[in-house]
Amino acid sequence: MSYRTIVSLKSTPSIRQLRAFVAVYHTGSLSAAAETLALTQPAVTLLLKELEDKLDVKLFDRTTRSLRRTHAAAEAIVYAERALADLSALGERMLDLRDVKRGRVRLSATSTVAQTLLPAVIRQYAQRYPNVRVAVDDCAPGEFVERMLGDQVDFGVGALEGPVPGLVQNVVLNDTLYAVATSNDFHDSRPMTWKQLSERPVIAVQAGYGIRRSIDRAVAAAGIELQITQEVSLLTTALAMAASGMGIAIIPQSMFVRTHYPNMVGRRLIRPVVPRVLAVVCKENRQLSPAAQAFVDLLPGAMAG
Repeated sequence: MSYRTIVSLKSTPSIRQLRAFVAVYHTGSLSAAAETLALTQPAVTLLLKELEDKLDVKLFDRTTRSLRRTHAAAEAIVYAERALADLSALGERMLDLRDVKRGRVRLSATSTVAQTLLPAVIRQYAQRYPNVRVAVDDCAPGEFVERMLGDQVDFGVGALEGPVPGLVQNVVLNDTLYAVATSNDFHDSRPMTWKQLSERPVIAVQAGYGIRRSIDRAVAAAGIELQITQEVSLLTTALAMAASGMGIAIIPQSMFVRTHYPNMVGRRLIRPVVPRVLAVVCKENRQLSPAAQAFVDLLPGAMAG
């Protein structure tokens, strides 16, 4: 069985000692090294002595007029310069992450949000941070919470139907439900009551999916029953069916304003009005990376547009 030797920090050279050594090695002079490092000559001498004591080797043979590199110095310079280069690279890489010059954002969203709301946001983000990769894990509404509780994504864009232990959400968009149909079915965009909607064929998401709970609560509050002729799992499917004249789809306003069906008319549902929110959902006490935080900061303005 082998054991890894743990080196004490007391015997590990400091950055200042390594910089002093490299400067003296290349200039061949304590005074020149001191000028390069913006230090006093005694300070450079002390740093060099401390390094030699830690390494327990002589790095320079000193005379009153010159310094001569030892064989140990010729070998040590390779490691010293490599260590300083790695530390410099570490600093640059961390600055790049801090300034969002590179990185990766992993987010989860329901398929509807991913198809209708996110493309414009991702496009704006890519224009502002071209070297950051955005990965979208789109999923069914019933899988959204599971994705958020795992560690595969940084955050989610959606909404929680109720409190979920370990998850928090910050609202980025206030929304409401709309009834959407073709201009043949809707001749104007005036608000529509749930009672008026009950007289028409409706396309709705299946029970337990996304906004269906909100729809069921509104129906109960209005004291009516809907004529649901089609049940689907995705709002985008409901919208496509409505666009083909199969009935009236119930979708969030934010989704309707971003549709690409020119023949569609939306009417705000009232009595009752059903508020909906779009939020950033993440694990409680999780610190987002600078790249992820930059994406989150972009969401409210991008969604409002």
